[in-house]
Amino acid sequence: MNENRLKWEISERRLLLHTTIYDVIAQTEHAAGGRAGEYVAIDAPDWVMTIPVYQGQFVLARQWRHSAERLTTEFPGGVRDGDEDPAQTAFRELYEETGFRAGKLTRLGACNPNPALFKNTFHIYLAEDLIPTGEQHLDADELLRWELRPIDEVLRNWGSPEYSHALMGTALAFWLLRQEGGGRA
Repeated sequence: MNENRLKWEISERRLLLHTTIYDVIAQTEHAAGGRAGEYVAIDAPDWVMTIPVYQGQFVLARQWRHSAERLTTEFPGGVRDGDEDPAQTAFRELYEETGFRAGKLTRLGACNPNPALFKNTFHIYLAEDLIPTGEQHLDADELLRWELRPIDEVLRNWGSPEYSHALMGTALAFWLLRQEGGGRA
């Protein structure tokens, strides 16, 4: 089958909801052959997550997740500000949430967090040669503490309620690929 027959074209976009975090958009789309439909998309800024390794352990953020209504432990990360370079976002979020500065930052990859709904990109970086400053610069609504956890503990417990952030799992997959020499940036 010709792949062009699988593509849809957007003929109209309408803003349904604007929030401080994302916009919800209705899209009227048409496929080859005349099929048409209305679909909803979430237009959010890009997200960035950093995998910090310090003295053979992961540096993680322990924080409350409002939608899940529980504490989770995950890699530091956040929202890309405007056209900020994703590497700068990774560096900034690591420092703000943990107080560590990265001496070396390596791009591990990027992917779409959920292409059925989201229009944004998720970027993953490895942070090494970390320098602890003892400072945190949290956003006004952030309450978190950073923790050192053994890498094997995190891998062994991935998927438990404590380590349940799906994007952390994606970041771990990119990290594991790099450890096996098959990583790509």
